[in-house]
Amino acid sequence: MSIAVAISAARRRLGSGASAVTAALAALALLAACAGPPGTGGSGGGSRGTAYTLSAGTPAAAGDLSSFTWALYAEPPTLDYISAFDYEQNMILSNVCESLMRWTPQLTEVPGLAERVLTPNPTTFVYDLRPGVRFQDGGVMTAADAVYSLDRQLNPDLGSSWSQVFSNVASIRATGPLQVTVRLKQPDSQFNQYMATAAGVVAGERGVRAAGDGYGTSGSLDCTGPYRLGTWVKGQSIELDRFGGYWGTPAKSAKVVFDFITDPSALTNALLTGQADGGYLIPPQSYTRLRSSGVGTLYFGQGLTTVNVNITSLKGPLGDLRVRQALSLALDRTGFVSTGLAGVGSATTALSPRAAWAGAPSPVIGSAFDGLPPTSSDPARNLAKAKALIRQAGAVGKTVTVATSPIGPDVSLLATALQAAGTEIGLKVQLKTISPDAYTALFTDARARSGLDMFPETYYLSISDPLDILSNFQTGNYQNYAGYSSPAYDQLVRQATETYNTAARLGIEARIQRLAAQQVLWIPVAEWPTSLFMNKRITGAPTSIAYMYYPWAADVGAAK
Repeated sequence: MSIAVAISAARRRLGSGASAVTAALAALALLAACAGPPGTGGSGGGSRGTAYTLSAGTPAAAGDLSSFTWALYAEPPTLDYISAFDYEQNMILSNVCESLMRWTPQLTEVPGLAERVLTPNPTTFVYDLRPGVRFQDGGVMTAADAVYSLDRQLNPDLGSSWSQVFSNVASIRATGPLQVTVRLKQPDSQFNQYMATAAGVVAGERGVRAAGDGYGTSGSLDCTGPYRLGTWVKGQSIELDRFGGYWGTPAKSAKVVFDFITDPSALTNALLTGQADGGYLIPPQSYTRLRSSGVGTLYFGQGLTTVNVNITSLKGPLGDLRVRQALSLALDRTGFVSTGLAGVGSATTALSPRAAWAGAPSPVIGSAFDGLPPTSSDPARNLAKAKALIRQAGAVGKTVTVATSPIGPDVSLLATALQAAGTEIGLKVQLKTISPDAYTALFTDARARSGLDMFPETYYLSISDPLDILSNFQTGNYQNYAGYSSPAYDQLVRQATETYNTAARLGIEARIQRLAAQQVLWIPVAEWPTSLFMNKRITGAPTSIAYMYYPWAADVGAAK
């Protein structure tokens, strides 16, 4: 399932055979995503950006805390796990609710509430649950709770953001007191991977039913994680309290306070003054101040995020492949990384981040990235070729419209870069400024996209599999806004979905990535790493995007 993301670029996502609708992000933090394993780099392709280091982690905590405060760029509309499809929801929920599978800080997948997973045949997953796991209201987890929790994702009346993940499910049954069997209509290599996300959360049936329509917005979430939901002051903060009955390693801090700070400057000041001890999703314009402040450490870690230009219409000039190719050739990616991402990121012409290809043999990775147009290794501009393509297409002077918004610099600066590229090659790129609220509607409402040809979209993968984003261009996929349809593309996506062997599947996905690049279905721009700041009082938070589905706050404790 694909998971699109944007922080300052509020966006929605879906993906690879599994679904998703990402909620709107507030105008604050721009997010990050980068390529490759932890190391040192700049914004690739010869960017003018500042060098940065990807950290594998942060120092382990030296002791416990009574509490710590975390800055969050927006208040979640709900903490109901079936609607948890964006940063602000999952950053909190990952510490309260747990799934059948679990991400690790290294973005690998391990058993979670299911201590063992069996696949007796390609269309069956059998989950053996951990015994003695308690819910936060005191009940003990059973297979019935797991079946009830997964069934909620299938209920059309509830409108789950993860419903597409379950579109291939034939049945979910309790086949023992602590055993759940999921039968699929056809093989699906993605399904079990999504069981590490909010799609695989197990909550207590008794607690969910007792909360009724208020579930997720007040009272207990009745889950099994190291923290339980505490006081929620609407418009201000959410508190989490350590759950004493947790089955795993107890959280190091007795309390976590999430303060909602929607203004980027105010968020940065909160980190500098100690009003907040830490935060993820640091605004790029604040990198320099935080790095040099001396009050803490700014980290960059492995992400699964790319910045792209979403092509929403193939009916106008962009219906001609040559016009799409010309814009991609003319776009100043390295300039955008330098200005829009403050030099922290990598210019790219690949849709998927390199981190998602960790399980692939070197030749497969080379096939997925080397030689992509213009080239992934050196996404240099080629204005002469771009101008020639515009002339050949008869598109000189024609107009395309791109959405822009004050929602964040990754939106506004990328839209401006597109306009500049169009001007240089003889294409008129018209900017249409819309409000942040209207911008988020682009991901869910076709009427909001009316009259638009493109809009900037920052997209994160929900699983460590490139198919999460590459499946977006399958015929009829939720985020296939332009209506692209290719039997050859669809067949490759189906083939990859049905292939369980990781190396073989990634080999197919390399072919899909090359096809998407050749057709310029979106215009890839950059990879962007995860950002994290912690002051000197605390330590232990993972640096990767694992905070979406891993109980990261439980690892945070005293630095000394």
